[in-house]
Amino acid sequence: MTAIKIAEIFGGNKPGGTIQGEGLHAGVPSVFVRTFGCNFRCPGFGMPRGEKSTEALKVIPSNYSNYSDLPLVTTGCDTYAAIYPQFKHLSPMMEIPAIVDKIQSLLENGRFNKDVHLILTGGEPLLGWQKSYPDLLEEIIHRRKLGLTDLTFETNGTQPISEELRMTLFILSGAGTSPRGLTTTFSVSAKLPCSGQTWEEAIKPDVVVSYQAVPRSTVYLKFVVATEEDVQDAHRAVKEYRDAGFTGSVYLMPVGGVNSVYELNEKKVAELAIANGYRFSPRLQIPLFKNAWGT
Repeated sequence: MTAIKIAEIFGGNKPGGTIQGEGLHAGVPSVFVRTFGCNFRCPGFGMPRGEKSTEALKVIPSNYSNYSDLPLVTTGCDTYAAIYPQFKHLSPMMEIPAIVDKIQSLLENGRFNKDVHLILTGGEPLLGWQKSYPDLLEEIIHRRKLGLTDLTFETNGTQPISEELRMTLFILSGAGTSPRGLTTTFSVSAKLPCSGQTWEEAIKPDVVVSYQAVPRSTVYLKFVVATEEDVQDAHRAVKEYRDAGFTGSVYLMPVGGVNSVYELNEKKVAELAIANGYRFSPRLQIPLFKNAWGT
């Protein structure tokens, strides 16, 4: 039976649930399925340009048996335990029915609606686990009372979607047959040099443009920035994406996985977004929930 290595499943619209904190759907109650594994490490976030954080590497994996007890980090990737192999013991392999059981348990009356979304995140959710998503979506749709209408992939935009997944999304969209099929959002957090990743490995315009071919899809870019130099990098990246045919919106989002860092950047990045013709994205999970695991 198909299984996926799952870091966390959380959220929903019951007491104790959470909302999408970023981008186009900020504020929407959502169920998050966080897969384990990523092709990036992003050690540059929150660091002086050119330097790399080792903060997450100082967390001793054997001291922890669940995500909720892990410390937060102020620099580097704030979901570090979903990307570093030394933390893989915290992420069990879950079979598809068990995943959907957990999703359903987080929903009021056991069902989605247009104001409650499903988000596949990571790590990088479009790595190898995407081969399992057709089975996952089939199980969700098979349980008709779940009523899924809106799906988001939170991706770094470097991984093409497989033809099998593309076809599944095409069928579920009802393209050409129904005006009420599944809508898919690709929230693309493309990594600029301030992340610590190189331009060549992080900026993949043709991949992001390919997402636009999914019927009833919305694709947007979201850049984490802190300085005017980061914004200049965003300008360069946006030009490359536009030249390749990208037509979606562009957001600037403050760096910071904890309040002390986020609050230093929030207003400045909002002002930079306004001055440079971009949208601003908050990270609502930080001021509302302190960016705790499971939020």
